[in-house]
Amino acid sequence: QLQLVESGGGLVQPGGSLRLSCAASGFTLDYYAIGWFRQAPGKERELVSCISSSSSNDNTYYADSVKGRFPISRDNAKTTVYLQMNSLKPEDTAVYYCAAAVWAGPLCASPEYDYWGQGTQVTVSS
Repeated sequence: QLQLVESGGGLVQPGGSLRLSCAASGFTLDYYAIGWFRQAPGKERELVSCISSSSSNDNTYYADSVKGRFPISRDNAKTTVYLQMNSLKPEDTAVYYCAAAVWAGPLCASPEYDYWGQGTQVTVSS
């Protein structure tokens, strides 16, 4: 069974950067779309960014709130997906989750995500 493990969260000052990693155990991610979601206290979970499978040329999606600040990427071995978070704001504070969907289409925001990591806390505060 596919397992995902996030890392890289922490406390950072506004304007700072963090890089989140989502590592898959036992599987390559060639045929999966990978999404980064976040959930802040009292708010619904939202899709922040995602990347489609290699067969769809790694097409990406970004929520308007992070566009231009949070590039998503996949490593060459296809086992880890990164979310580079730049110019962080207090409103980016949330638990961040990575998730995977068996999905070959180009629109990674479309599928239901079936596999989830445990989450990593990101806190942006001075």
